[in-house]
Amino acid sequence: MSAAGSIDLAAVHAAAVRLAGEVVDTPCMPSRTLSALTGCDVYLKFENLQFTASFKERGALNKMAQLTPAERAAGVLAVSAGNHAQGVAYHAQRMGIPATIVMPRFAPAVKVERTRGFGAAVVLQGDTFDDARAHGLALARDEGLTLVHPYDDLAVMAGQGTIALEMLTQQPAIDTLVIAIGGGGLISGIATAARALRPDIEVIGVQTERFPSAWNALHGRDQPSGQATIADGIAVKSPGALTLPTIRQLVGDVVLVGEDDIEQAILLLLEIEKTVVEGAGAVGLAALMRHRERFAGRKVGLVLSGGNIEPLVLAEIIQRGMVKSGRLARLRLDVRDVPGALADVATLLGKLGANIDEVQHQRAFTSLSVERAQIEVVVQTRGVAHIEEILEAMRAQGYRAERMG
Repeated sequence: MSAAGSIDLAAVHAAAVRLAGEVVDTPCMPSRTLSALTGCDVYLKFENLQFTASFKERGALNKMAQLTPAERAAGVLAVSAGNHAQGVAYHAQRMGIPATIVMPRFAPAVKVERTRGFGAAVVLQGDTFDDARAHGLALARDEGLTLVHPYDDLAVMAGQGTIALEMLTQQPAIDTLVIAIGGGGLISGIATAARALRPDIEVIGVQTERFPSAWNALHGRDQPSGQATIADGIAVKSPGALTLPTIRQLVGDVVLVGEDDIEQAILLLLEIEKTVVEGAGAVGLAALMRHRERFAGRKVGLVLSGGNIEPLVLAEIIQRGMVKSGRLARLRLDVRDVPGALADVATLLGKLGANIDEVQHQRAFTSLSVERAQIEVVVQTRGVAHIEEILEAMRAQGYRAERMG
């Protein structure tokens, strides 16, 4: 460790020794397609390939590996929205340490169940992370448990910093790191290690517009936090007392991304890299897409920090992405209300290469005259140009046709 309240490269190297063979040395790979899309050279660090599908294992294990025998016997407590909980629970189970995890009541079910699956006692308390944290701190104090903080702990920060050691070893050409910020543990550890090894490297933080606490701190603003974000892993209303000074000292800037940006990034990673990433893990790519000019020509390292996304949320993102790209469209048709009219529409759509997903045939709930009917169809298409071809062809056949979404 360096000065009180901070870490140094030696602490990160020491963490790497403790973690060797206990966590996955994940690949850091270039992405040609994403590089072409973003206008910079993109290198992806696949931390979603850890056993618990998140980088959080690193900091949790580095902290618990340094506990005294008495502290191990008493047990540990963590407060987490999910990924830190799984990291603590998994390695505590391996090490024979009793673990209690306090999570917000609305934590994703997949994270809650996996945490329980690692043998931890899960306590659901409060509507937000901050509510859960207050309860967890009191519980740890009352029961004599060692708190394994998700970010505001020097050992946790040092553990997360091992990611930078691996990235710069695997891809030494990287000149910029774009890292998500929630409480700041990940970016603090990475920035400490990266800037010590390569003083010229630029470290940029990313937050959501709904939780811009570090952005506020660096830009002297007071933009309020929202209630929820798809990037729930970084939905933290204030950075840590230990992490914020490190961010101020070593992080060049913090940029913001919106919910649509994050959804697009999740979908791109799924389609192009064939990898599942949760919202917080996709904000780095979201930043490259939204702030394209900022990173043009750079060699940028991104950390895909976690892959624990609710399947139903992922399904909704996929469907919404298909709508935005024009591969899924809702069409409204005005037809004569005669036998066979619906069949004729279906036949024509098939000939035009549109695959029907849904059909709604309206007679009563329409303002059309009584001899006409309204058909709404959801169709799978090849994209926006294909939709226009379909509409033109249907109009040429005498149908009044329009796109609804």
